Amino acid sequence: MKNYYITTPIYYVNDKPHIGHAYTTILADTLSRFRQLINQKTFFLTGLDEHGLKVQQAAEKNGANPQDHCDTMAPAFLELWKRLNIQYSDFIRTTEERHVKIVQNILNEVYNNGDIYKDKYEGWYSIAEERFITKKELDSGLFRDVKKIEEENYFFKMSKYQDQLIKKIEDDKEFIQPSTRKNEVLGFLKQDLSDLCISRPKTRLEWGIEIPFDKDYVTYVWFDALINYISSPKYSEDKNNFEENWPADVHLIGKDILTTHSVYWPTMLMSLDLPLPKTIFAHGWWLTDEEKMSKSLGNIISPLMLIDEFGVDSVRYYLMSEMVLGLDATFSMDSFIKRYNSDLANDLGNLVSRVSTLIDKNFDGIIPQCNDDKNDLSNQLSNIDIEEKLNTFKMDGLIQSIMDFVRSINVYMEKNQPWKLVKEDKDLAGIVLYNAAESLRIATLMLSPVMPQKSQEILDTLGSNDSSLEWGGLKSGEKIGSINPIFPRIVK
Repeated sequence: MKNYYITTPIYYVNDKPHIGHAYTTILADTLSRFRQLINQKTFFLTGLDEHGLKVQQAAEKNGANPQDHCDTMAPAFLELWKRLNIQYSDFIRTTEERHVKIVQNILNEVYNNGDIYKDKYEGWYSIAEERFITKKELDSGLFRDVKKIEEENYFFKMSKYQDQLIKKIEDDKEFIQPSTRKNEVLGFLKQDLSDLCISRPKTRLEWGIEIPFDKDYVTYVWFDALINYISSPKYSEDKNNFEENWPADVHLIGKDILTTHSVYWPTMLMSLDLPLPKTIFAHGWWLTDEEKMSKSLGNIISPLMLIDEFGVDSVRYYLMSEMVLGLDATFSMDSFIKRYNSDLANDLGNLVSRVSTLIDKNFDGIIPQCNDDKNDLSNQLSNIDIEEKLNTFKMDGLIQSIMDFVRSINVYMEKNQPWKLVKEDKDLAGIVLYNAAESLRIATLMLSPVMPQKSQEILDTLGSNDSSLEWGGLKSGEKIGSINPIFPRIVK
């Protein structure tokens, strides 16, 4: 059975990781964990893009060779993923031999297909974007560090697949999401599509994968970087492994790299006669005061700073619940604290404390007996359709539905008041507490893809090691664990 294959972009090694990188990677990790929760095998790929002019220039500036420079920068990402509790299946670097070899194999394959040719080109080149830009893009004023260049290069016949790609996008509503991005790509494709320059002469750029059929050139960074999605599952090297994973179920990307993933990449795959990814999902940007977080504006918020102060799971929860996938979201400390105190400290944390303390005090810390009858809480579980929400990429909606269930447990407690009931009918109070504790166990499991560490603490408090989402996993007679504050309230 095919794995559910999910990818992040490979991040440019010359940037330090920031909240934008963290968001995409946490999103991929959370989706992967949710798929595993509903018993799907997953393959989750992330990594680093390590070639290009900016890497070469930065290395030269620091008096280092480019590979050493990359080796120095890469640990910042690996450390952040470790601290964010990211469980990736593979972390790929484009300087690794396994990737270089497959890129060169693909270049030969596409060249032999007649889809690569050499031509002289004169045009405007954006050093910042590391690509040639059109006159229209030049006139927009959005591109900096632009200069005119004339040189011979190799080109990929991207225009050959223009009509085929348009038909794919129009026919397959799941291919590019959300629909606003689909319309954006179609608008781009309704114009004449230029062929893609895929090389740089070594006289201008040495730091790249050498073109196998011309030693005087290296591969243009996007033709190298995008191939990571098939080099990791071992395209052309391990047929069984490749077919277990490809096509990708979802490429998660920021909307700023939509064209490369929705035009360049599909046409490359068409040339290779490979299936296209099932979904390319472009999420929005994190903003502060309605501005995109960027290094030049100095408004990048370090996720490490938030983790140190508030814990990794509260950061994961905020990022996953606050952004509607496809739209931009605005970060502020006020919104972070408000959501933390409301959802985590009040709704979830207080419930854990209340249920466990009542069981500890009135039942000697032993999970009380229950009856097998269905109750209001167990019936509400059918309202939470994890797979449907995952299939439609409604992460915020899924979390909301789980938290609504948590709130319904609080309502159930208030309605039945087991702290009073225990004085009148201890058996009935025990049933109420069992129902609340079992509901909390299932809700906690549902939240575990978002908050793996805190969820485990809650399950330890309940004395549960059952991973089933079915009712009845909490065993009567088992002893609960130690009771500690799970989400201490943040006081401004």
